[in-house]
Formats: sequence, structure tokens, C-alpha cells
Amino acid sequence: MGHLEATCKKTIGNLDSPKMPYDYGSREYGTVPRDTKRPPFQWVSEVAYKNVHRIVARGYDTTELMEQGYGLVDVLFIDFQSRIPLIEEERMLNYVMILALEDGLSMPAVMSRLVARSKTFLTQACGASVLAFGHAFGAYSTFGNRLEEYLNIAEEQGKSLSDAAGALVEKHLNDEALGVSNLMLKDPAAKRMIARAKKLGVAGKHIAFMEEIVRAAQAASSEPVDLDMLGAIGATMMDLGFTPEATWAILAVTRAFAAGAHYIEEVERESYTRLGETLTPREDYDGPEDRPVPPIAERDKYAEPAQTFTPAEWKKAFEERRKLYGTGYRIIEEIEDPSKKTGVKSVGR
Repeated sequence: MGHLEATCKKTIGNLDSPKMPYDYGSREYGTVPRDTKRPPFQWVSEVAYKNVHRIVARGYDTTELMEQGYGLVDVLFIDFQSRIPLIEEERMLNYVMILALEDGLSMPAVMSRLVARSKTFLTQACGASVLAFGHAFGAYSTFGNRLEEYLNIAEEQGKSLSDAAGALVEKHLNDEALGVSNLMLKDPAAKRMIARAKKLGVAGKHIAFMEEIVRAAQAASSEPVDLDMLGAIGATMMDLGFTPEATWAILAVTRAFAAGAHYIEEVERESYTRLGETLTPREDYDGPEDRPVPPIAERDKYAEPAQTFTPAEWKKAFEERRKLYGTGYRIIEEIEDPSKKTGVKSVGR
């Protein structure tokens, strides 16, 4: 009996430590009665609900919305802002989405086509396309949150939009999410979007601030720059009342529509690529010349250590490594954590 009691009292690791907030040995086994002092976990949403009779978004029956003549763009305002937009706002968002939907054989389209060649599902190809919206290609979140940050600073400190724009440009002139670059010096699409917003009467403080940023960047830049599509779309969407995060979601999914068309065309015009089928000819290779594999017994004659022992050795080795592609030595490392570059401040923070 004594041996049995000793066995029962035997504990694992630190589970018998007096620092434990409870006696682990006397814990309950089996089903514990429901705790009635707090409600059970349940997903809740103020965005929408659905039953067998209807789908309701922000209080509006979606079937009734369609029967009344409201369209997809109207429901985007309802879902993201809980309001029916003015007709001018609806027209402006239509303009933005149509302009953003197709961009030819851009990176998102190419991503969709590459995935299509592996005989996968269309939804996976469109997902790959959406994932192509990185910080450089479609940094709506970074752009928008920065705009809001400097607008708030201007308001709190009583600065003019021109002064706030100057401060923003001084710190972020060469940032890919500035909204000003050399990408559209010959393409009037970005300026046309701003002109459209003004014509419809929906241009507000974000577009006004964006115009000041363009002027400040042009004065500070050593090369010609002008408003680009990120700046035009981002500022316009924010003047329509959408957050930077909502803008990113809407525009990424909008581009996914076009990605679907590119997927379908790819599988209709080209054959699938099977595993191991792709050949890469010698003509497409520009690495070291073919060389014999040394006998393993002579390994030490050919092996080169990665470790260096003097600054001169390190510099020489580093420069040699920078001559090689595919090693990472050519990449300029970002000090800032890339996962933090979205600038998200209003979602889950």
C-alpha cells in the first residue's frame, strides 16, 4: 500500500512545485460541467447574416437591394462603410475598379498563368495573383496609413498641407509606397482619375494632400517624378471613405477577376506542364563552365571555407560572393521588419 501511495504521488517535472497556482495532482478528469457564469464562445458579426430566406448585409436584404436596382459597387459601400453611396461616389468607385481590373500581362496576370500551367484550380491561380500585391506592387495599406498619419500631424500641430507634405517627402522620397514616382511620366491615367474625382465632386482632403505631396516630391527629386496609380487610387479611395485596408482588399480582389480570365486563356491556348517536363537548355545558362566533379578523396584540394579571419579576407570574400546571382549577397537588406511595412494601425492593433 505504501508503495502504491508513493507511485500515485509521483509527479512529472515541476508539476509539484509550490510555485504552481494550483494542485496539479488533484486536477479534474473527464467532462467538466459548463461554466454558466460566462457565455459560451460564438462567432458574431455586424457585417452580415444569412438564413434560409435571406442574406442581410449591414441590415439591408441583398435580394431587395438587387431588385431595387443597386449594384455590386453599392454593396461594397454597404459592406465596408455601412451606407448607401451617392451616385457620384458609386460612379467614382466604378471608375477606379474598371481601371484597376485589367493591367495586361502584369505580374498578377503572369502569376495566374504560371499557376495555371501546373494544372491547378482557377481559385488557386487567382489567389496567387492576389498574393502578388506586395509592398511595391500595390502597397495601398502602407500608402494610406502614412497619408493618415501626416494628415493627423498637420491637424494636431496646425500645419498646412504643404508643410505636412514637405515633411512626408523629406522622410519618404524614395519609398515605393509614396504614390509619386517615374512610372507614369508619359501615362495620363493617374491624373485622369484625379480629374474624374474632381468632376464628380468627390475629391477631398486626401486628394488635396496627394497633390501637395506630388509638388513637394518634384521639388526634392533629382529626376522627373509625378503622380502614379498607387497615389491616385489610394487617395481617391480614401476620399470615398474607404480605409487603406479596405482599399487593398477591394483592389486585390478586383484584379483577381482579370487573373481568372488570364487563367482561362492560358489553359485554352497552352498545354499543361507536367512535373519534370520543362527543359532548360544550355543557352539559357550563364553560370560557371562545365567542370569535372573531383574525387571525394581529393576534396580538400578543391573545398573552400566560408569563414574568414581578417577584415581584408572578409571584404575579398564578400565581393566575390556578390558576383554570384541567386545567393542573396546582391540583396540590400532592409533594416525594418518587412512584415511591419504595411503600416497597419487600425486592424487588430
